[in-house]
Amino acid sequence: MSTDAWRARPRCDRTPAWAWLQALRGPFVAGFDLRAAFAADPARFEALAFEAPHLLADLSKAHWNAEIRSALNALAVETGVEAWRDAQLAGEPVNTTEGRAALHSALRAPRDPALPAPHADEVHAVLDALLAYAEAVRARAQSGQIDDVVHIGIGGSDLGPRLAVQALRGHAQGGPRLHFVSNVDAHEITALLPGLQARRTLFIVASKTFTTQETMANAQVARAWFLQNGGDESALAQHFVGLTTNLEAAAAFGIRHCFGFWDWVGGRYSLWSAIGLPIAIAIGAEGFRAMLAGAHAMDRHWAETPIARNLPIQLALLALWERNFLGFASRCVLPYHQDLARLPAHLQQLEMESLGKRVDLAGEPLPGESVAVTWGEPGSNSQHSFFQALHQGTTVVPIEFILVRQPTHTEPAMHAMLLANGLAQSRALMMGKSEAEARTEKASTAAVDIDAGVLARHRTFTGNRPSTTLLLERLDPASFGALVALYEHRVSTLGALWGINPFDQWGVELGKQMCNDLLPRLQSGDTGGLDGSTAGLLARLRGA
Repeated sequence: MSTDAWRARPRCDRTPAWAWLQALRGPFVAGFDLRAAFAADPARFEALAFEAPHLLADLSKAHWNAEIRSALNALAVETGVEAWRDAQLAGEPVNTTEGRAALHSALRAPRDPALPAPHADEVHAVLDALLAYAEAVRARAQSGQIDDVVHIGIGGSDLGPRLAVQALRGHAQGGPRLHFVSNVDAHEITALLPGLQARRTLFIVASKTFTTQETMANAQVARAWFLQNGGDESALAQHFVGLTTNLEAAAAFGIRHCFGFWDWVGGRYSLWSAIGLPIAIAIGAEGFRAMLAGAHAMDRHWAETPIARNLPIQLALLALWERNFLGFASRCVLPYHQDLARLPAHLQQLEMESLGKRVDLAGEPLPGESVAVTWGEPGSNSQHSFFQALHQGTTVVPIEFILVRQPTHTEPAMHAMLLANGLAQSRALMMGKSEAEARTEKASTAAVDIDAGVLARHRTFTGNRPSTTLLLERLDPASFGALVALYEHRVSTLGALWGINPFDQWGVELGKQMCNDLLPRLQSGDTGGLDGSTAGLLARLRGA
């Protein structure tokens, strides 16, 4: 296909495959049962287990079958998913509303003269300088000059690095303590600063434009605290570093050392860029390069694997089927690994900011639903909070389990318990428990006078609830990089299928603009032109 073929692709609902899926939906919904599917096909797991770099994905407990998959694969072909993917990887301006490329994959491409990635020279120049700086910070920590590093950012400048530092803490040795500040609520930063020593702390200010409201408010608090607690203007440049392209504003702040990145790096895709400095400080240059290599391996899988076995494409097709044809409105992500506790938060931004759109690339309203609400918590904690609703509630929520075979701790019995819990929950969601089975059981906490039939109905599980499982051999920089890149490519593929732009985020602007209007009103009390609710709340907040 020509390099412009990605522009002329049909939207998914305007293809023969979409009509095929519509015809299949009714009989499928009426007759599909996971338990029967496994009973009828002993090889279902083998057919629906997908290998990708650093992980295995079991999609056999999802609500689909061979015929549905055939139609979905045809949909991927008819909507030109591969042309879109190739255009993105080549640096075409797939972010059409801003006229930009989306080349986060170029940030993790290795030096390869035989297969050069876009912008390779400038990417590796920044990467080399960034990692050298990170190693210097680690050396200062090991020599006792720096104890703490505080990363100040928000959104993509916070969520990705914060996730990575926690996820890879088992591979962080010899570096300083890492802290993250993002909220404009000063309770966060003012609780942190008293426990630090100014002359033994490094602050990272992450804002591409050096104008992000929340980030700059926190940075100014940090700067004032530094100067009030033993630091001075001459030392400020040694204790503050900027991740920004606005060198003039950073210099006015007192920052002399900056690392920039490019407009083809979206915020929620930026942990691979200079925004990843705290990750490099935490796990070192070698670990950071391993993380990039793991992500690059997933890039190659997405770029080179045929649609039918291409894991990011299959996950996207399954998500479309679940959202548009089965009507599932949310997806619960459950990492059974405490170090991945921040993964659901990162995915909330990655997926909901990317895919929470109501119009297509041409500005026409979408004919159906787009992104599902993404949410979750670590297992097994979540089993003691919202699993009641997942098992017996009236709303069916697809679950995504993430299991890691090898832990980094030395408590094998507890890890076996954790893995058994993850396996048990996915099996219980599928198998359920019939009323007849419930009648045969004793419930020690049941009321002594409750009718046996009533009690059995309370203890019945419908089962047939869908889930998928991602299995990592271990959680290390390479597998973490592959996992995050997998989700990025899933999002991009869904954007291609739905015909929307997954790389802009106009929806975050309106509230920011209104904040700029309301902020001075909190001082002046002016409520002119406001709606009654906002005016009343503003007056109450002013103590009126």
